[in-house]
Amino acid sequence: MSRSEPFAPWQCPLCGARLSGDSVLKCEKSHCFDRAKEGYWHLLPVQSMRTKAPGDSKEMVAARRAFLNAGYYGIFGKALGELCVEYGVPAAPDAPLHLLDAGCGEGWYDRCIAQKFAETGRPLQLAGFDIAKPAVRLAAKALPTAQYAVASSFGQPVRTGWADLLLNCFSPFAQEEFLRVLRPGGRMIYVVPGAEHLYQMKAVLYEKPYKNPVQEIAYEGFKAIGEREVAGRITVPHGQLEALFAMTPYYWKTPRGGAERLAALPELETEISFRFLVFEKL
Repeated sequence: MSRSEPFAPWQCPLCGARLSGDSVLKCEKSHCFDRAKEGYWHLLPVQSMRTKAPGDSKEMVAARRAFLNAGYYGIFGKALGELCVEYGVPAAPDAPLHLLDAGCGEGWYDRCIAQKFAETGRPLQLAGFDIAKPAVRLAAKALPTAQYAVASSFGQPVRTGWADLLLNCFSPFAQEEFLRVLRPGGRMIYVVPGAEHLYQMKAVLYEKPYKNPVQEIAYEGFKAIGEREVAGRITVPHGQLEALFAMTPYYWKTPRGGAERLAALPELETEISFRFLVFEKL
């Protein structure tokens, strides 16, 4: 492989054959997928969709983009870019790094990574997917050098062994698929909330707030090779609190009274903390 190798990360979600092409992806069995005008492909088979519009809604995605673009998670984006540069090793010295973002959302994390690689002058082929079409649409428009698809973590339309580095930020842990798409010796950065992450917000939402558990979990097929935690404090104004709330799993399980208390605040100062766990495929 070299810097001039084709950027072709996808496989057919219907038969598993390699997909190739530019505006139209096609496999050897003539399954075809047209690229949307925003630059992404829809590679989630209808039979795999439990609803007509799986994942986050258009409104939730827009709120998340507004919150992240405001810079509140700046320490997160900085640390993630640094770790991808540090742990990302291409298959050959002169090849671009194949980075796969499993559960990419609207792509803010990817833009942080792409900026860091551009600063270091290292070549990068970045592909990402998410089950929410509104998120993928925004990601593709914002970072046209990447490739994006609508897809599920548990049925990834990614070529076996394509990824040198896999990124999973607060998304479902699809262990079998992660092992399949990573090349031998490939690495994974798995991001989870730190113990104190958003604790002050939880103190508003719940009568008995709790810290996030800090667990050391062994995943079959992987070995742990690194860990980093970053933490800070942010002050979120009233106009951004709903966006922050909607980004969390608490949005779906908080009693109405807790959500109303949060909505009544003029602002909220809260801790943010993130754990970056780095694994290598055995």
